[in-house]
This record gives sequence, C-alpha cells and structure tokens, in this order.
Amino acid sequence: MSNTDVIITQARYLASAVRKDQYPAEKKPEFVFIGRSNVGKSSLINSLTRVKNLARVSSQPGKTQTINFYERGAKLPGEEERRSFYLVDLPGYGYARTGREKRKLWSSFIEEYLKTSEQLQFVCQLIDIRHAPMASDVEMFQWLVRAGIPVLVIATKADKIGKQARMTQVREIQKALGVPDLSVLPYSSLKNEGRSELLDVLRDSLLQ
Repeated sequence: MSNTDVIITQARYLASAVRKDQYPAEKKPEFVFIGRSNVGKSSLINSLTRVKNLARVSSQPGKTQTINFYERGAKLPGEEERRSFYLVDLPGYGYARTGREKRKLWSSFIEEYLKTSEQLQFVCQLIDIRHAPMASDVEMFQWLVRAGIPVLVIATKADKIGKQARMTQVREIQKALGVPDLSVLPYSSLKNEGRSELLDVLRDSLLQ
C-alpha cells in the first residue's frame, strides 16, 4: 500500500490543555510531537495536514506553553469509514530563557500527559538535523525509552543541508542517542520531504 491511498478528509484545532480535565472528552488515537523550542513542530504539523496555519508558527522560542490537540481524519485503503485521531503538539523543551519555575511546571504536566494517556500510539521526537542532539534531546529520548513509550525520531529542516550531509547528521543523531541502528526520518516541512513516509507510519499504526 502506498501513502497515496491515505486521503486526508479533515484537520482542525480542537483544544489546549495543561490539566487532564482539559483533554478532549472523546478518546481517539493520539500521535504526539515533542522537541526543543523552535525545532519546527508546528511547521511539521501544518505540512502533514496540508492545512496552512493549522498550528501557529512562531519565531519566538518557547511560545507554545500548552498541550495542543488537533483532530485529523483520514480515509484509509479498504475501509469505508473515515478514521479520526489526534495530533498532539507538546511545549518545546530546553529553552534557556524560560524561568526555572515555569520549566518545572511544564515538565510536570507534560510528564503527566505522557504517562497517563491511554490513547498514545507513539511519540515523534523532533531534532534539528543541522546540529548534534543537545543534552535535553538525549535526556528526553532516554526518558521516553525508560517509560516504555515508542519513539520515532524525526530530523527536521532537512532542506537546509545536502543529501550527503543528511546521512552524516543522521549517524551523529544515532550515535548521540546511543542506538546505532535507530530509525531516523529526515523531514522538510518546506518541501514536504518525509511526509509520505510519516503518513505510512501513521497509517500502519491505525491499521494495527
């Protein structure tokens, strides 16, 4: 099956939350996006859904301060009914200008969500392909692994470097995260490179 069989039928902002009672009432599969501030989470969500400005893109790091839920529908091959699920955008981590107390608060409600969501399918951890993973990237990856949460590492801003450099940087990411054979998906939100591969992963998860 190719990704062209996946037809996007709906994408809309649904809710923002910092507490469990603010999560959407209707339970649906959740695909989560996390990464350092300004790594390109909002741009990737817009690219994936092909809805311009669905997720608000800001030039100011640390702007996203809530867990944002986006509802998305897709028509999968061989199925009459449309599948509906959530894309979940978590606040960026590792922004130095954010106060310690606020970082502590963010960490608390992000951890609560990741540990208690019964619908979480996997986490897409975004890392800027132009740079080696920072300590906060490694810490987040290791925390997710220890928590038993499936992780797909996505190397964003892939259009900023050449193909040979991409391969080198992917190896750097694998080395820094301590998993030499880790699957890393290069992604360019500007050119939609990697979009079809990510749609395939989402589709396969929904069909399981």
